[in-house]
Amino acid sequence: MSGGPSGAGAAPGAKRGTADQKKARSFWKELPILVGIALLLALLIKTFLVQAFSIPSDSMQNTLQRGDRVLVDKLTPWFGSEPERGEVVVFHDPGGWLGETEKKDSGPVAEGIQKALSFIGLMPSAEEKDLIKRVIAVGGDTVSCKRGGKVMVNGKPLDEPYIFPGNTPCDEKPFGPIKVPEGRIWVMGDHRQDSLDSRYHQNLHQGTVSVDDVVGRAIVVAWPVDRWGTLSVPGTFDQPGLSAAASLAPAAGGLAGALPLVLWRRRRMIAELQRSG
Repeated sequence: MSGGPSGAGAAPGAKRGTADQKKARSFWKELPILVGIALLLALLIKTFLVQAFSIPSDSMQNTLQRGDRVLVDKLTPWFGSEPERGEVVVFHDPGGWLGETEKKDSGPVAEGIQKALSFIGLMPSAEEKDLIKRVIAVGGDTVSCKRGGKVMVNGKPLDEPYIFPGNTPCDEKPFGPIKVPEGRIWVMGDHRQDSLDSRYHQNLHQGTVSVDDVVGRAIVVAWPVDRWGTLSVPGTFDQPGLSAAASLAPAAGGLAGALPLVLWRRRRMIAELQRSG
């Protein structure tokens, strides 16, 4: 008689223990799947949306400091968007801009961590050779700069408050005028006296960079936290008449407006000649 109640009381506890064990086993079975999904999402984000890049030099001071981490928009180029004047962009080395860089041996552990983080887009790859500069002119623009003067784009001077304090727009390396080919951009660093940019590589495509080499636009400083901020386009690039297409618009508009008047006068002259004849 006593065995019945005792056995009935032990059964629920045993069932609960079995259920807990099943839940634990189920969690450990699902964990690799969850990790795999997270890595896949991170890889997709890195490939198509945004990627983190580390600033390796002082060429963009004070806008960007060495060691800053920026997030780069990689999505809009997939929809045909091309770099615009004033944007800060990351691009692949067009050929010899970086020179021969010595590879640092950081040890197997650190190297493994970097490879893992670069795979999911949280760090740049040690093998990648990328640069970051500001777009000054785009395809169709004419850009120049004389010693003691400002950078000129399509005849309009740029007001550049982002230039490193104490620097000049181009006194150490005047250039131009250069007509930027379609599908290419002219780039310069904000730290003009410490930036080997388009000015120094005019032996190759006049110093211009193909838009196909552009990884994307740097949109925000993500690290360190005390330097967080967006990378907006300076107002000088919005000034009227800066666009090469816009500078041609008044002339084209004048021609379109004058054409009907010319045709009307021509018809009137023909009619008068016919009446007099």
